[in-house]
Amino acid sequence: MVRPEVPEELTREPFSVEQAQRAGLSRKQLRGGSWRRLGAGLYVWAGLADDPRHLLAAVRRRLPPEAAFSGRTAGWLHGLDMEPCQPVEATVPDGCGVSSRSGVALRRGVLPMADVVERRRLPVTSALRTAFDLARQQPLVDAVVAVDMALHARLVDRDRLRAYAADRPAFRGAPLARRVLDLAESRSESPMETRLRLLLVLGGLPRPVAQAELRDQRGGFLARVDLYYPDHRLALEYDGRTHRDSLVADNRRQNRLLAAGYRLLRFTAADVQHRAGDVVAEVRRYVR
Repeated sequence: MVRPEVPEELTREPFSVEQAQRAGLSRKQLRGGSWRRLGAGLYVWAGLADDPRHLLAAVRRRLPPEAAFSGRTAGWLHGLDMEPCQPVEATVPDGCGVSSRSGVALRRGVLPMADVVERRRLPVTSALRTAFDLARQQPLVDAVVAVDMALHARLVDRDRLRAYAADRPAFRGAPLARRVLDLAESRSESPMETRLRLLLVLGGLPRPVAQAELRDQRGGFLARVDLYYPDHRLALEYDGRTHRDSLVADNRRQNRLLAAGYRLLRFTAADVQHRAGDVVAEVRRYVR
């Protein structure tokens, strides 16, 4: 069996159909197993590692020079745990003569040079602008999750982000961004922990303390819990994927808390996602 010819110049980065044709390949050959389609008219050699940066580099070529990746794509480029390519998000300045690009969620808006930086050799909105955009463009809970991640990673400072938002009251979604900042918590250590906290707060319960250190009567350290209601000595824990691996240690930790007079409730992703009302009702029985 003869292996299909792979032009060396097409093995380093994504390429267009026109580049493939100049290298001697036809459209029919591009449908073979040696190539992977990234989007409209964009391909990459199948032997190149599957990396979102390949798609973003290819998309960049189809955007005007003034454009910058933004939203969740920008969050990923800044190091946050986000999906960067479903869809790719980018912003172009007002007045730029571009209406759309296939496979790209393209936004128009004010985009000064100060709001654009370079990350991974790509133009991207600055950390402040990215956090502000995520806070005003996502649904409320998703927006708080995103801002919590940015604050916890110290990608942005809360006071600077508040000032940045306050200076842009006319931006679409600015009121939502202000509410998101009120709900955000820099100590939150996971998206599901944030979602559990918001489930309680939006359900009408007081805001719990995040990542609280609990001690015994002598002041000895017992545990650090995800959420805590100090007036009711009630600790709340989100049990994620790692809980099964640390079950023995978690049980011993729970026993120490109960012996010291604390109360503890544990919840899973299924509880947060599918039993929201029950979770709020269960916590409300303790927090009156």
